Amino acid sequence: MATGRTPAEFTAALRAREQLVGYWSLLDSPVAAERLARLGYDYLAFDAQHGLFGYQGMLNNLLATDTKGSTAVGIVRVEANDPTYIGKALDAGATAVIVPLIDNAQDAADAVAAVRYPPLGRRSYGPMRAQLRIGPHPADTHAQTAVLAMIETADGLADVEAICATDGLDGIYVGPSDLRLALGAATSTDPSVQQEFEQALTRISKAAEAAGIAAGIHNADGTSAAHRLTQGYTFATVACDLIHLEQAAAGHLSAARQAGEAR
Repeated sequence: MATGRTPAEFTAALRAREQLVGYWSLLDSPVAAERLARLGYDYLAFDAQHGLFGYQGMLNNLLATDTKGSTAVGIVRVEANDPTYIGKALDAGATAVIVPLIDNAQDAADAVAAVRYPPLGRRSYGPMRAQLRIGPHPADTHAQTAVLAMIETADGLADVEAICATDGLDGIYVGPSDLRLALGAATSTDPSVQQEFEQALTRISKAAEAAGIAAGIHNADGTSAAHRLTQGYTFATVACDLIHLEQAAAGHLSAARQAGEAR
């Protein structure tokens, strides 16, 4: 089994544009998170924007990710580009935050400022749980935590080169469902905009490469994640526990029904 990285090692690998693979979680299930963290993933991403848990759930899942035998660090997609949400995720022990709905370079700069302590930013000091693994001194914390800006809107795509060039930004993260809708799709999986979508993904990965920052993307499965890693993306997430639970259960039900009908 792969050996887990410390937060400092993970962040260094992310910034060096090493290939990393993570898993996305919507469910408030620390027991499941503990098991997932032992599989070999580089990170578990907990979705506080659309996920089915509150602050206590986020904290408990981060704690579960850090248990013995884990190969993963815990990262959080925060609710919004807001210093309170970002600070609470970091104080709870997130190694990185994914900040949604970044439309321009100023949005990206605001996200960076919320992650960094003064004089580099405006994060309030109070790492009640994080100080046990990350920091606790500001300079050490800055070296060990990362901030990722989501590219998922028409404005964000239009300004992606400037966003990627934002001082202190560690990487970008593509939200494919919202990006596809931003390109005029009728649904989050509408194939009618596939060409435009692929062109957008190429533009985004090249902008990140030119800026020397990490480029990440959300994927429905491991095969898709592997494909994107061959296209210039440096980290890829497999999503997600709720959908995969449903798919696995449906598959077993179908197999059982077929066996029963064959009798």
